[in-house]
Amino acid sequence: MKKNRLTQSWRWYGPEDPVSLQDVKQAGATSIVSALHYIPHGEVWPVADIQQRKQQIEDAGLTWSVVESVPVHEAIKTRTEAADSLILNYKQTLRNLASCGIKTVCYNFMPVLDWTRTQLDYELKNGAKALYFNWSDLALFDLFVLKRTDAALDYPLEVLAEANLKYKRYTAAEMAMLTDTILMGIPSEKAISLEDLNASIAIYKQLGRQGLQQNLLWFLREIADVCEENGVKMTIHPDDPPYPILGLPRIASRKEDFEFILAGVNKPFNGVCFCTGSLGASPDNDLLAIFSVVKERVYFAHLRNVKRDDGGNFYEADHLDGDVDMYRVMVALSAENASRAVPIPFRPDHGHQMLDDLHKTTNPGYSAIGRLRGLAELRGLELGILGGY
Repeated sequence: MKKNRLTQSWRWYGPEDPVSLQDVKQAGATSIVSALHYIPHGEVWPVADIQQRKQQIEDAGLTWSVVESVPVHEAIKTRTEAADSLILNYKQTLRNLASCGIKTVCYNFMPVLDWTRTQLDYELKNGAKALYFNWSDLALFDLFVLKRTDAALDYPLEVLAEANLKYKRYTAAEMAMLTDTILMGIPSEKAISLEDLNASIAIYKQLGRQGLQQNLLWFLREIADVCEENGVKMTIHPDDPPYPILGLPRIASRKEDFEFILAGVNKPFNGVCFCTGSLGASPDNDLLAIFSVVKERVYFAHLRNVKRDDGGNFYEADHLDGDVDMYRVMVALSAENASRAVPIPFRPDHGHQMLDDLHKTTNPGYSAIGRLRGLAELRGLELGILGGY
């Protein structure tokens, strides 16, 4: 008898994605994770646009299983004057998605930055390229480019010393590339200046961690009725990386954070995207302990691995070869999935730029071949754990 398996998904950025839906089918995925990235943050997603994207996916013989993501506008995160009208728009988008049969929504509540890396083409020993985070590079940007007030207080002395050495030898081109890489994590329809970033950081400094936590609970309470009435499941993505950076608070990084979120709005719609790469970047995180807390509310999973060094820097490793014990994660995920009437969708999160993709322009972390390899490895790992068909 065929055993209950996870739904194998693939992130697709739409018709402009260098990876086509035909490529996705050849990789072996059966469902798509997508979003309408061209719609400005805070605006309602029209039903016609949702249906058009859904039709494109279905015409290729695939299904649209997860929205990643419906962005939460900064005004909602900070609960400023425009927040009430933006919440109304968000709720209407959820209704429109549900009316089209798309009811799993991934989102994040990271302030300003969706994700942060300091290098997009870290070369591995085999010649493939990976995404990389280095503390001294971040400190260099923070101290000498952003020039954030009191930034030096947030870094150990050894990181500050290394940042100073790098600053003395970095060329203008290297500084510009580092700046562009860090600012790439800001989800915005317009170019973001350093002045804009500093202004946003000042707002969050005043708001504080507890203020951001309360605003998340406010957001979840505001959308609760719409989610329950329409069968929508919300899945919060962990902070990436899972610790404060550039003076910005983090509220979805540790086991205690998820306990707070799930208890604060203790309703089934309030769920978690279990991202092993984001959580695994912190050596303090026990991923299996976190999963044991959130497993009943995991409606989506990102499976990715990282390799950390003693200084806390990390690169994105092969899916089965890093500091995340992917075997034990898959055992736990498969056991939870076996109890579900609807399988949990997962996607191979990121992938190395390798082989022919080394010569192509791709979205960072989202080249085809590296993710194909990751999906194949994860699929094989799951099948081995389940004991075949």
